[in-house]
Amino acid sequence: MLERFSCGSVPGFRVWVGLACAIVLQGCDSPPETLKIGVAQPLTGNLAPLGQDLLNGVLLAVEEINKDGFKINGKPVTLEVVAVDDRANAETGKEVARQLVDAGVVAVIGHLNSGVSIAAAPIYAEKSIAEMAISTNPKFTALGFNTTFRLVANDTMQAKAIGSYSASQFKGAKYAVLDDGTPYGKDLAAGAAVQLLAAKKEVVLKQSFDDKTTKFDELAEKLKAAGVETIVSTLNDFQMLALLESLKKIDYTNVAMLGGDTIKTTLMLKGSGAAQGLYATSPIQEAREFPSGPAFLDKYRAKFKIEPAYAGHYTYDATYVLAAAMRRTKSGKPAAIVEELRKIDGYAPVTGSMKWDAKGEQRYGVIGVYRVREGLWELQMRSDVW
Repeated sequence: MLERFSCGSVPGFRVWVGLACAIVLQGCDSPPETLKIGVAQPLTGNLAPLGQDLLNGVLLAVEEINKDGFKINGKPVTLEVVAVDDRANAETGKEVARQLVDAGVVAVIGHLNSGVSIAAAPIYAEKSIAEMAISTNPKFTALGFNTTFRLVANDTMQAKAIGSYSASQFKGAKYAVLDDGTPYGKDLAAGAAVQLLAAKKEVVLKQSFDDKTTKFDELAEKLKAAGVETIVSTLNDFQMLALLESLKKIDYTNVAMLGGDTIKTTLMLKGSGAAQGLYATSPIQEAREFPSGPAFLDKYRAKFKIEPAYAGHYTYDATYVLAAAMRRTKSGKPAAIVEELRKIDGYAPVTGSMKWDAKGEQRYGVIGVYRVREGLWELQMRSDVW
């Protein structure tokens, strides 16, 4: 089911109708009265807090843009959010991508999971609909579609950051490398392992799980038996918390834990003090790190009554850049929007700017390394080269 959000008030749910009318209007040379932006994220399940945060960023931006009187070619146009739940599943992702296409969206901000973004990409590309994803697997932009746009740095850089930082900052020589079995997790973990071996670190344990596993007592025993000193993991936040609980049971918490960006969340902060050190590499810079971040955070908290969970400021910015591309088209047609996004160096209210190279990679992407201190993710270092 599609969900339409009315952005002039607190978001609510209702079934969207009138597809034929929307499609006909998009065929005109002048823009229709309403343009629909698709948002495809995991809105149920373990990753729902992250997906909802990404949706919230879009909702907040659309409300502001509409309030300011959005126009294309001098004609007032209302932006409307059509949200779908991809359940962090590739097959569901393809299904909801078709729903968004049928609903007449002119661009999509999604998906969170790399495997889902990759699976849905051909569906959007067939209709020349821009897919603006926070997914980090390099295979997403390697598909060769001109409709794929990544909002942050990719995992090639993140793998280098994991290897470089852990090799230079952690004293232990024995490593474990764990992944969640997804395209994101497996490829990032494999890249990190290569970097660790190049730095003369010994990977004594490598293991893959699925992205729903939360029973890690057996793994904890293996880690202890192998004398692992540093755990490099691409498991999700709820999985890492479960692993910490298993390590506590056997009194083996004197280890450093370095995860990927799916653990740099508010939920993961519950693990503070449970290990020797809890770190995360991430292409997601905290909103508070930017000069305009505090103002965004105030607006976000006022509207949604919660703390941001992940990267809503990136989808907020992407919506503003998307709106700027729409203005330039003078028509709001999907293919024209893609063409403008390929050229734009767009003003992003929080992060500063968004611009893409010929493959759709974010030119301004960086990877930061964070450590949990006093209930916050504290930046240790950041680079765009590693």
